[in-house]
Amino acid sequence: MRRKQPYNKLIPVLLACILGYTSCEKALEEKTYDKFSSSTFYLNAEDVKAAVTGMYGGMLNRGHYGGGWGGANEGWVAQSSFMTDELVCSWGWDGWRKFNQLNFSEDFSQLLNHYNGLMPMVSEITLNLEKIPTVKMDETLRNRYLAELKALRAHYSWILYNFYGPVPIRIDAKEASNPAAAPIPRPDKQWMVAQIEKDYKEALAVLPKASELAAADYGRFTKDACLMGLIKLYMHEKNWKETINQFNVLKTYGHDLQKNYADIFKYSNKGNTLEVLLAIPCRFDADNSNLWLAMCMPGNYVDPGGLSITQWGGYKMPWKTYDRFDQNDKRLSVLLAKWPTNGGATFDARANNYIGAIPMKYGPDPGAISETQGTDIVVWRYADAMLLAAEAINEDQGPVQEAYNLLNAVRTRAGVPTYTLGQFDKDAFRKKLMDERLFELWCEGARREDMIRWGTFIQRAKDEGSVFTKPGYVLHPLPRKVINETKGVVKQNEDY
Repeated sequence: MRRKQPYNKLIPVLLACILGYTSCEKALEEKTYDKFSSSTFYLNAEDVKAAVTGMYGGMLNRGHYGGGWGGANEGWVAQSSFMTDELVCSWGWDGWRKFNQLNFSEDFSQLLNHYNGLMPMVSEITLNLEKIPTVKMDETLRNRYLAELKALRAHYSWILYNFYGPVPIRIDAKEASNPAAAPIPRPDKQWMVAQIEKDYKEALAVLPKASELAAADYGRFTKDACLMGLIKLYMHEKNWKETINQFNVLKTYGHDLQKNYADIFKYSNKGNTLEVLLAIPCRFDADNSNLWLAMCMPGNYVDPGGLSITQWGGYKMPWKTYDRFDQNDKRLSVLLAKWPTNGGATFDARANNYIGAIPMKYGPDPGAISETQGTDIVVWRYADAMLLAAEAINEDQGPVQEAYNLLNAVRTRAGVPTYTLGQFDKDAFRKKLMDERLFELWCEGARREDMIRWGTFIQRAKDEGSVFTKPGYVLHPLPRKVINETKGVVKQNEDY
């Protein structure tokens, strides 16, 4: 049964409330928050739930088709894959090649829309955090909603930091609600990291575990997701010990690898938290839908179960990346070099001069009637945490048994040979982990940040012939409008 009231299908009063928020910068469209005061909203627990639920709209970067964790070119998952060795595209739009070549500029709108979309969301959350404590409602429930907002603010701030470096988020409600507030400069790195960490930890202290979550609340933030957010943050900062500490807590929460890799991404996996730490519940008939299959599936693919799939056939994994996989790897079951076509025939992509394999990843929704699918989008999962922990352990202690155990567990599920203690030194073990993260997490949005952490992001583009990229392109440019309208108070990133 599909869930009702998905978080992107907002009730009219919530839409009105959101329109009343101010942006956090002059570069973004200003709104007047006072128009929708606590006298017309924030009257009861239902208003609070609606306001908090609305803030989950940032997960798909509200207002941008297929944005956020979605599958289109406005989304950071597809962009991150195209900026690495994971994806190329057979469509004609020049932007795909710009992604791959790291040919960035202040006018490349797809790079800017994460900033334009998430900065106002952070301000909206800040305003909600001020208003909700005044509402008469059950205190335990109110505290949980406040914790969800802090987790969401941490998550959106982390994404902004990941792509742009420290940015001038507003965490003071009075400033956030004042269109005349003076622009603020970008904070230093230490402040930004500490703020993200603070929000995650305060949320972690209050939120339930995923195992305690009601089925109707699947997709909302939990302790498990907060721990994963901290792991991502600490890995970005190369804080190996804190990464290990957070993973040691997470591994007591009962998570494990699902038996079959492909099952994680099937429609039938809705609500399963064994491996999935955070997901976006999707519906084919709602704004929160999954577009991945339409983006990648070729027009001559015939679903073995007879399901109808919109097939635009753009995304491909280059053969040189595909060929790095062990050809007995079970993860190739959803990374297609061959597929069923009309009349029961099998189509061989390489033999027919395709530029790469098809990164199917997600299973189809049996009820879908267009490009929108209801298969839930996986944001974070336990296998990712395991491999990050193995990397952190290797960097902190060398390739000890625990690091091997974590890596081997992922490889065992994939049906590929495992490694034995002492087989690799620290550098060689790191390289094996780098490979494994590609094999396990392709097209899940992790590759860009991984390669930046390893120092291979810029060099990969140069090795593939890019004459455009510069060292500063590990970060995206801020919108030029931000720099101009703050009269230089907000500084542009290096090399732009």
